[in-house]
Amino acid sequence: MATAHITAEVGEFAKTVLMPGDPLRSLFIAEKFLSDARLVNNVRGVQGYTGTWKGLPVSVQASGMGIPSIGIYSWELYNFYNVENIIRVGSAGGISDKLRLMDVVAAQGASTDSNFAHQFNLNGSFAPIADWELLSTSVACAAARGVNMKVGNVFSSDNFYNDGADGADQWKKMGVLAVEMEAAGLYLTAARAGKRALCICTISDHLYRPEELTPEERQTSLTGMIEIALDTAAKMG
Repeated sequence: MATAHITAEVGEFAKTVLMPGDPLRSLFIAEKFLSDARLVNNVRGVQGYTGTWKGLPVSVQASGMGIPSIGIYSWELYNFYNVENIIRVGSAGGISDKLRLMDVVAAQGASTDSNFAHQFNLNGSFAPIADWELLSTSVACAAARGVNMKVGNVFSSDNFYNDGADGADQWKKMGVLAVEMEAAGLYLTAARAGKRALCICTISDHLYRPEELTPEERQTSLTGMIEIALDTAAKMG
C-alpha cells in the first residue's frame, strides 16, 4: 500500500528504521553496514532500504531536511507501515563548550522554535522527549563500543540561517548541547502515533569555534553514531 511519499509494500520496512536526513547517507548505511540490503523506496530520490544487522531486520529511510519533512516520513512509517522505532542519525552544530567535532550526542529532549505542535490543539506546551527504552539502550550500546555519548537537550531549529539573531546564546545559557533541525518533529510525531523515537547526532561543526566537517565527511565518516544506532536497533529486535 503506497503512500504519497513511499512506494514500499506493507512488511517491506523493518520494525526499527534508521533515519538520516541525507538520501546519500541512507545509501551509504545500506551499502556499508546492512547485509542483503534492498531498495524499498525511491520516491523523489529519497531512498529507503531494508537489510539485516547482526542477523536482524533493520531499515534505513532518508527524511530530507527540517521538521516538516521528517514529520511526513515518520508519520507514514508509523501509521501505514507498522514501524515501531525510528532512530534519527544526523549531524548537529555544537553549542556547548564541552563538545568537540565528531562527539556523539543523544537528544534526551528537543526544544524548538517550530510551530509543529500547534496541529495537536494542546492547551499548553508539549515537551518533545526521546523514548526511554531507546535512549537507555543506545547509551548502553555506546558504552559497549567505548563511546562516551553525551545525553541532554538539543534545539530543533526551523532556520538554518539566522540574520543577526543571538538565539544560540540564549539556548546555550539553558544548557542546550547542540542545534539540529528534525528531532522535535520526530518526537512529536512518535508521541501522537504512540510509537518510539530517538535522535542521535554527531557534531559536525561548532557555533562558537571555526571548525567543521566537509560535506563528504558528513556523508561518510559518521560511522560511530551509525553503529550505535544499529546496535540499538538489534537490541530492540
